[in-house]
Amino acid sequence: MMMKHTAVCLLALALLGSFCHAQFGDYKPSKPRYPKPSPPVRQEPTKQLPQHPQQTKQEFEKPLTWKYPEDPQPETPPDVPFEIRHPIAVATVAVECREMDAHVEAKKDLYGIGQFINPNDLTLGPCNAVAEDNAAQVLIFESELHACGSTLMMTEESLIYTFSLNYNPQPVGSSSVVRTSPAVIIVECHYPRKHNVSSLPLDPLWIPFSAVKVSEEFLYFTLKLMTDDWLYERPSYQYFLGDLINIEALVKQYYHVPLRVYVDSCVATLSADMNSSPRYAFIENHGCLIDARLTGSSSKFMDRTAENKLQFQLEAFRFQGSESGLLYITCHLKATSAAYLIDGEHRACSYINGWKEASGANAACGSCESGGFESASSSSGVVGAGASTGAWGSGSGSGGSLAHPGRKIRDVTHTEISEWEGDVTLGPFVIGEKVVA
Repeated sequence: MMMKHTAVCLLALALLGSFCHAQFGDYKPSKPRYPKPSPPVRQEPTKQLPQHPQQTKQEFEKPLTWKYPEDPQPETPPDVPFEIRHPIAVATVAVECREMDAHVEAKKDLYGIGQFINPNDLTLGPCNAVAEDNAAQVLIFESELHACGSTLMMTEESLIYTFSLNYNPQPVGSSSVVRTSPAVIIVECHYPRKHNVSSLPLDPLWIPFSAVKVSEEFLYFTLKLMTDDWLYERPSYQYFLGDLINIEALVKQYYHVPLRVYVDSCVATLSADMNSSPRYAFIENHGCLIDARLTGSSSKFMDRTAENKLQFQLEAFRFQGSESGLLYITCHLKATSAAYLIDGEHRACSYINGWKEASGANAACGSCESGGFESASSSSGVVGAGASTGAWGSGSGSGGSLAHPGRKIRDVTHTEISEWEGDVTLGPFVIGEKVVA
């Protein structure tokens, strides 16, 4: 029994020793089921390219043909076959040297330009004409050899009596302009010992001025000189007394509705300042060319050939007492739609045995005669109230879409009329004298 308990105890100790050895002896832990995490790796940010949506080109059944209009290009001036025609001396004075007196005849058309002089403006020394031949349009002077301010000079061969035929033009009517210049024509009678001989009068000397072409053109309005056939722009501003100055007013159309241009008023001055003195308004009262009415000249509007163009002729003149012969012309131009009728404020009237309108609407000229002509030579008269300077900016459009200082609209109680207006100065003109022989 004791042995049996001993064996049981030994067996229990052996089992206990095996268990302890197994727990604390050669025990090695097993590998973990999950690996140890590695430290994080830093990643550089990457740029993402933009994603473009898928697009398709739109196709049209028909190709597009519209395009923006081209900008207006300046017109290339053509080569004008032009040459200044210098006046030739005209024989309008003749003298017959008699035994006791001198007989002088002078044509009323003293300069040969078709402009008759006033007989009171021509004298032989201080003596007036003694007779007048109305059929031949000749003034007759007679004087004794020692009278009418004559001078005597004696040479070895002759006795020479010298007379001075003095022409001093005065303004016609209330105007301050003259179309001929003062002149002194020397008349001589030569008497040899045994018989008398007449000599030709001496030619007065004229020295021409040099002219510089100057023109001012604004956005819409143009004022320029034309040749005699109206085909080309005249390259010279040189004229002579009695010549006809051809002037053309033009309004540029571009992409505008059709326009009709009018010369509302014009004034001539000695300088480019239209308000300087002396000044001569030869077109006033909304398009009445009064020069022919005042001075009997040939100035007139030409028949209108296009709505945006208006041509007129002005007979060359000089201001009394002006020796320079320079002249400036400033005109106030207006334009309206060609659809509007010609009326008392939009017209081009000339005085040709009565008032005539350039487009044939003569009834519109009814108020030209009632406008009065006292202001034609006034230095304080105006050429158009509210006139623009013409220095406009660019603009485009049709109808009344343009807006600038040169545009105005009449009273809204009446039919609305859009107007464009501006001042244009032309010059300097050089007006020379005709040579008289």
